[in-house]
Amino acid sequence: MTRLQAIVLPTVGVACFLIIWSLAANAIDTSLGKFPGPKAVGTQIVNLYQEHVAEREKEAAFYQRQEVRNAKRLAKDPSYQPKIRAYTGKETFIDQIGTSLVTVLSGFIVAAIIAIPLGIAVGLSKALNTAINPIIQIFKPVSPLAWLPLVTMVVSAVYVSPEPLLAKSFVNSMITVTLCCIWPMVINTSVGVAAINQDWVNVSRVLRLPSLVHVQKIVLPASIPAIFTGMRLSLGIAWMVLIAAEMLAQNPGLGKFVWDEFQNGSSQSLSRIMTAVFVIGFIGFLLDRGMLQLQRILSWDKDSAKR
Repeated sequence: MTRLQAIVLPTVGVACFLIIWSLAANAIDTSLGKFPGPKAVGTQIVNLYQEHVAEREKEAAFYQRQEVRNAKRLAKDPSYQPKIRAYTGKETFIDQIGTSLVTVLSGFIVAAIIAIPLGIAVGLSKALNTAINPIIQIFKPVSPLAWLPLVTMVVSAVYVSPEPLLAKSFVNSMITVTLCCIWPMVINTSVGVAAINQDWVNVSRVLRLPSLVHVQKIVLPASIPAIFTGMRLSLGIAWMVLIAAEMLAQNPGLGKFVWDEFQNGSSQSLSRIMTAVFVIGFIGFLLDRGMLQLQRILSWDKDSAKR
């Protein structure tokens, strides 16, 4: 495909989609008015950004008032210990995007730290694979949302610090994301390790490489395409699950924003929800492209990272 085709074809596809969407939106009436079209979503993008800017200005003014008040108190009483209260204004749409991104990436990283070494061990050992495979097959099809009530109760019982470093809502969502990320990474990593070219394994045996060196020099480079396939699948699933978990548990993030707007039922709710839907999809696309770019950098098999 030429560079011109790579630009023109997606542009034509997007243009056709926008036309169909606009025509369909005009034909759909809901209890809150017309279904939002591209123009309504564009308007809400501007509105949500302006709301974020206004909220940041309120925050800056809040801290400035405290500084002025503390300066006056210190002028009257030099022994006074200034106090700064934290700003407790509502999270804006952009703030909630940041919250969801931090949560999904934290859960994903924790899952990768657990799943990749486990997948390598399972791929290298047939005995370990036989022992663990039933557990993987049992828990793999379980929706992470089914774990959410259990995770919430366990975190509430165990995480009882009076001044927690991390909010319980964040911990609940992160663990839920971790649970949904583990299985695709374990499976793809183990399959990639088990499928390593036998000639490479024989070379390692001839050279009598220690186990750790064998993993470092032979196993990891050879299985990187499979590992990244599992990571891409896991990250995409994690992003979907996180939004659903935030809606279900009312934890801060984009999912809560969608649910709050649905409950609000104002004339702008539909267009704001539709805006959130597009932002969620676009962020998911960027996460996948970012993982793909990382695969291109680290993998020896460049063909595996073309799509």
